[in-house]
Amino acid sequence: MDKTDFRFMDFKEVVENLIVRDNSPSIPEAIERLFNDIGNINRDSMAEIQDAQVEEMAVNLWNWAVTKRVGSVISEEQKAKLRHVACKLVCMCEGSTASEDAIRRQILTGYLHILCYNFGIEAYKQYKYDESSFWLSQSYDIGKMDKNTIGPEMLAKVLRLLATAYLDWNDREYCDKALHAVNLANKEHLNPAGIFLKMKILLKSETANEELHEAVMEILHLDMSLDFCLNVAKLLMDHEREFVGFDLMKIICERFKSSEDIGKALLLHIDMLLQRKEELLAKEKIEEIIIGHRRGRKLKPELVSCFHNILWQKAARSFEVQNYAEALNWYHYSLRFYAIDKTDLDLAKLQRNMASCYLHLKQLDKAKASVREAERRDPTNIFTQFYIFKIAVLEQNSTRALQAINTLEKLITGVVPKENALRMDKDSPVTLLSLVAQFALENGQQIVAGKALEYLAQYSEDPQQVLLALKCLFCLALPKVSQMSESESRKKEMDRLLACLNKAVLKIAHSFHDGNSTEDSTVNEAQWFRKIAWNLAVQCNKDPVTMREFFILSYKLSRFCPSDQVILIAQKTCLLMAAAVDLEQGRKASTTSEQTQLLNHALEEINECKHIWNILKETGNFSGDPCETLLLLYEFEVKAKMNDPLLDSFLESLWELPHLESKTFETIALLAVEKPAHYPSIALKALNRALLLYKKKQSIDAVKYSKCVRNLINLLVPDGVPSTELCPPEEIWGYFEDALSFISHTEDYPESETLWLMVKSWNIGIYMYGGKKYVSAEKWCDLSLRFLDHLGSLKRNYETQMNTLYGELVEALSKSKGSVFNEE
Repeated sequence: MDKTDFRFMDFKEVVENLIVRDNSPSIPEAIERLFNDIGNINRDSMAEIQDAQVEEMAVNLWNWAVTKRVGSVISEEQKAKLRHVACKLVCMCEGSTASEDAIRRQILTGYLHILCYNFGIEAYKQYKYDESSFWLSQSYDIGKMDKNTIGPEMLAKVLRLLATAYLDWNDREYCDKALHAVNLANKEHLNPAGIFLKMKILLKSETANEELHEAVMEILHLDMSLDFCLNVAKLLMDHEREFVGFDLMKIICERFKSSEDIGKALLLHIDMLLQRKEELLAKEKIEEIIIGHRRGRKLKPELVSCFHNILWQKAARSFEVQNYAEALNWYHYSLRFYAIDKTDLDLAKLQRNMASCYLHLKQLDKAKASVREAERRDPTNIFTQFYIFKIAVLEQNSTRALQAINTLEKLITGVVPKENALRMDKDSPVTLLSLVAQFALENGQQIVAGKALEYLAQYSEDPQQVLLALKCLFCLALPKVSQMSESESRKKEMDRLLACLNKAVLKIAHSFHDGNSTEDSTVNEAQWFRKIAWNLAVQCNKDPVTMREFFILSYKLSRFCPSDQVILIAQKTCLLMAAAVDLEQGRKASTTSEQTQLLNHALEEINECKHIWNILKETGNFSGDPCETLLLLYEFEVKAKMNDPLLDSFLESLWELPHLESKTFETIALLAVEKPAHYPSIALKALNRALLLYKKKQSIDAVKYSKCVRNLINLLVPDGVPSTELCPPEEIWGYFEDALSFISHTEDYPESETLWLMVKSWNIGIYMYGGKKYVSAEKWCDLSLRFLDHLGSLKRNYETQMNTLYGELVEALSKSKGSVFNEE
């Protein structure tokens, strides 16, 4: 090829590239190149190019310039240059004698043809079939007037679209027009698309089978491809023309029997037969394929999977209608073919599906054999483990069933392969756990079911599914745990239920805030689990820490319920119990930080309970409820042990409360000096208040009074030594005198307490004697003898000893007579 030829071929490539671009920055450069090069090209330089090709290039270039909407990329000057290039190209074909007007008329005719065609397409896309048919008819009429410019392929294309527009108009009266148009198209240029369109029109117009058969014979005489013939057969079957369709399939299978693609026709024929429930004929064809494959007429690899898929789909349909034996027949065809072919078949899945059929047919041994084969080939598949589990349950092998569930759990938390399960509503592996639990329950395996429900609640992302699983789990666990004695096993079971309740709280909160369920259903769920938490808390009386956790969970769940009186009482009780446990654990804490943490928890619960209590009091009369007193005691304990600087202001209001009882003040006294708290002055004041309240009663409880006296004296005289820091000795003496006076006026004072006062006062006297305070010593010992006089049966045991000791003391005092006047 010389330099001139190369220049034109380069020119031709620029034209072809230009007309396929819509909006490219290089378009202006390409136009300039064409305009500059056209003057250097003549007919001799393109001797190898036919006139028709040059004309087509010119028309395409002209139409592109005047019809394409390329925006501001092309200016009017550039459009003129392109039209100039197009005219020059046409002039080269017709010779220099042709006028430019004649050339322009020829190009204009092509332009109008394309323009009408484009209008027809746009109208068709907008479903305006009336307008579309008009513009397409115009395009065809213009085109057929100048067949030198418009080729038969283009005319046929216009007519096919016109026929399609008539067809889609969806009116029987246009079917004849559609048929006429497509017949014209096929006369202009016979094309598979035109032949196929004609079949569609015939079917739409409900043509009789005889006419359809004639049309099919015409297609066969045209020697069309196998794929095209198969598409026509499918079209016929889709329009329920089985008679013609099956007849065509027989002819196709015979005509193309030596083709390497004959497998396509055989599989389509089988599929058609199965869809029309011609199962016996289909089985004959399947046998032919299996035998043919064994004898060397092999299906192509891509068709093998299609063959198995047809068989499995038919088996699945049989399974759905509970015809398990028939499903097995279809799976056996697949298994027989695999034995010959050995291609990449999911044999493990096939064995699992067969195992499922065997289980439904109660053929456990055959099911076990299939599952063993599936496990050998795919042990980490969740469905393999599912069938291992089912067989273990049916054999009452709980250990093996639990192993399978644990393996399922590991597979779910790892990378789990997705598989379209034959009988699963959802593909989620987690959903399989619900089937596991259900199957275990149906077969009386409650422990196994419980483990499955636990995993389901742990991994499911569906709040309702989680709550349902937890409900079932609690229904299984509660009767068992209520019968268990205190042991490590019971503790572990309680911890497990505690974790489950925490999960329930999270899921109910999620539903409540995200609005995933109705308000009533959320409240009902919260009520159910609230009561469960409460009942479990009551069963943990010997494990206060766990009891506290259950009460807190019950309280949290109650917050999703309407705040009626019942719920408020339950909330109040939960918080009081939790605070009591935290305070008790705080007393046992081994470190200061641990104790502080527990006390802070208790304070939070106390404050929340105070708020609820204030609301609750508005709903009725709760005068007999100890809640307020308990809250005062709890708060005092926290403030005292945390050395709260606001303790005094808190007590100022407490002392003035009119409804507090002696027992409350006695408790305050004990708490005031319970480590790490040390407020003996508060304890003294509280005990005095308690004694005063006892004395105000018409009938004094001598036993309670005596205990209060003992606590007060122990506070003032720790270890037998009077504490003058709290009060002067005269006041301490006064408390003993008050006690003696009370004893002398009642017969119910416990004798053991009188004895204790006697010993206590005697020891003080001895202490005074040791300190050389002889007058005080004699005074206290004499008081001790006065307590002796009020002893009952015990007096005989102590009288002689006490009188002897007292005589010795008096004698010792007389010897030290000079010292008594030195006592202050």
